[in-house]
Amino acid sequence: MRIFLRVLLLIAALLVLILAVVLYYVVNPKLPDYVPVEQVHFQDQWSAADRQTYYFTPQGTQVKGLRYEWFTALELPFSEQRFAAPEYLARFGFLVEPGQRATPSNPGNLPVGFTRHQNPGSNHDFLDITCAACHTGELRFNGQALRVDGGAAQHVLPSSVPTLRGGSFGQALVASLASTYYNPWKFKRFAHNVLGDQYDAQYDQLREDFKTSLDTFLKVAWNDTHRGLYPTEEGPGRTDAFGRIANASFGDAISPANYRIANAPVDYPQLWDMWTFDWVQWNGSAQQPMARNIGEALGVGATLAFFDSAGQPLKGDARYPSSVRVRDLNLIEETLQRLKPPTWPEQLFGAVDKPLAAQGRALFSENCAGCHVPSVTQENGRPVQRLKMLPVDVIGTDPGTANNIADYRYDLSALQWDTSELAQLNVELHPTPTEPLDLRNLSVAKGLAYVTAFVGEHAYRAAGVTPEERPRLDGYGLPIGVRELRAYKARPLAGVWATPPFLHNGSVPTIYQLLSPQDERSRTFYKGTFDYDPRHLGYRTEAFKNAFLFDTAITGNHNSGHEFRAGKRGNGVIGRALAPQERWALLEYLKVLGGPLEQQLP
Repeated sequence: MRIFLRVLLLIAALLVLILAVVLYYVVNPKLPDYVPVEQVHFQDQWSAADRQTYYFTPQGTQVKGLRYEWFTALELPFSEQRFAAPEYLARFGFLVEPGQRATPSNPGNLPVGFTRHQNPGSNHDFLDITCAACHTGELRFNGQALRVDGGAAQHVLPSSVPTLRGGSFGQALVASLASTYYNPWKFKRFAHNVLGDQYDAQYDQLREDFKTSLDTFLKVAWNDTHRGLYPTEEGPGRTDAFGRIANASFGDAISPANYRIANAPVDYPQLWDMWTFDWVQWNGSAQQPMARNIGEALGVGATLAFFDSAGQPLKGDARYPSSVRVRDLNLIEETLQRLKPPTWPEQLFGAVDKPLAAQGRALFSENCAGCHVPSVTQENGRPVQRLKMLPVDVIGTDPGTANNIADYRYDLSALQWDTSELAQLNVELHPTPTEPLDLRNLSVAKGLAYVTAFVGEHAYRAAGVTPEERPRLDGYGLPIGVRELRAYKARPLAGVWATPPFLHNGSVPTIYQLLSPQDERSRTFYKGTFDYDPRHLGYRTEAFKNAFLFDTAITGNHNSGHEFRAGKRGNGVIGRALAPQERWALLEYLKVLGGPLEQQLP
């Protein structure tokens, strides 16, 4: 009996030790070290005022009800260091400047894209993460940094699913929230920082409100984890945008039966010239700027109510109140219309070999222009670039994103939409359906189109938008167009050198590899650095402390397609094999494409 008890105690001790190790690594994410650069260089992509507008204009997103002053007062689980300290948030890949200080537009001294807003009727400032957080890039070389406004972020933002590796902002934030609430000494310091001289009067209410927000985070983390919704780890600079928006809007808000596996992460695309594209999103599924931006805000955390307090579906003009700020979304959109592509900085990355670039220009015309130089027409006061859509069986790249958007179906019948009422909305389905819509079997693109239409109508009324203003806020009077193509767009390539990694899922680290056959591409490589390789045009891929290992064998990560090699065209082969010297010439030309240096070529 004594031996049996000792065995049980040993087993219990081992379990406690294992749990302690797991908890330690969950609350202590393995992050790269923060290495500040000597200087951040800004180009004349737009004015300094436009840059500040873009960085800190709120969209109406709310990070699970987290208030701005709470976020800035949080501590790390095992120290009194602030979670929101710039040098700590930079370790997740968020962008800060060396020695940055708080400003009126950034009072919390937070990274690019972290701002605040108040909802109507509330005096609380909520943490608002904007599109600038995901669509601003940076390239570093020899201790210097080039800021790429409208470029691709490399942060690890979305996941709250706990892993031993950690490294996700979401997971680390939940750990800090939980340690603050359950550690009485931490919460006391937190409450003093937040409440000041109102500490005694408002302490109990603060604790109750904080617990409500924490419970929301924990519920999402548990739900995402035990359902296995995100099996493909996104890592730096990626998210399964459509999958997460659909799971939040149709699963969280309507029915658990609507949860779908999101296993097709995509990179954050660059935004310059986007306002001229006829269709946007990687699969060309969206048309109207406002609907696209409302969908993005909902995906990042804007509040949305489908049902009343009694659980009944909202109807008529009551559909659907949200925290989306349509005037601010329009301000960001119009600011982005002034954004120019980045130009190759010879003083930072080295001089362009102009004779070699001239050779590359001829090769580009022969091998690339057919897909990446779209026709341009003038419509409703804007130049419209008609992008070529390449079917997945032609381009051969990982089909997961396109297939999930085309195949997944959701039951939205609980919202009790009247199909005749849907027909009155500013939504155009392409191709026009030949049969009535089945609300029990809607695609994510169609479902989001109607949701954003209702959200937009409500938000326009709440913001006092007049009928005369609507075409401008919608974006050139465009309808909410919807397509579901098993295809990916070939976008113009001005500034492409500044947007690594490549392909829609970020599976190819450099442009040199993108111009190479698949068997010459890296099967695995390390991500999470901003260190730039100006020769191969991409981020460096060597191992470093706590780097993220990208494995192209994992679902959603395949690096197939877009191959220049001998063989029959199609199924990923898009052009003839390019000799190494031809690839170098193309890279040299891509440095200057669309910029002033292109005019200096012989």
